[in-house]
Amino acid sequence: MNEAVKIVAELMALSAKTAPKGLGKDFIDIIVVTGPELKKLGETMVKMSKERNEPGFARDGKNVLDSMGAVLLGLRDHPPNGVDCAACGMTCEQMRRSNLEGAFVGPNCMFRLLDLGIAIGSAVKTASLHNVDNRVMYRVGVAAREAGLMKSRVIIGIPLSATTKSVYFDR
Repeated sequence: MNEAVKIVAELMALSAKTAPKGLGKDFIDIIVVTGPELKKLGETMVKMSKERNEPGFARDGKNVLDSMGAVLLGLRDHPPNGVDCAACGMTCEQMRRSNLEGAFVGPNCMFRLLDLGIAIGSAVKTASLHNVDNRVMYRVGVAAREAGLMKSRVIIGIPLSATTKSVYFDR
């Protein structure tokens, strides 16, 4: 079963890679995490729960530890697309000169974030087509950054499982 889930994870990565991107420019990072890296990710989440006194990290960390793999999708450094839409809260020139650090790094061009969302949707569609249980998780991305698994500005994680009952159902 684990091998089938790994194959689907690679197909999800392919779906994310080939998803449409604004202006045809790709700023999406994609990695598949299994084995010791997956365990490190889940354990980092449990540790972060204690450090931050945020129980959601422990709950999601247990989900990751119960998973067979995960796909991490991130938005790497990127220029604004140049339309001055102000969706990020500033002009494109102001965004170029700004840098905020939190759970993620910002500001980010809204069009590039849409690209990330479309890539996520394409990836989870692929998992669904192959009957692999999954869940899109913000906290997985925060922990992936903390654990040094990925250095993208914004990261979203999609843990994967194929069991009789979804490990993500009774959260």
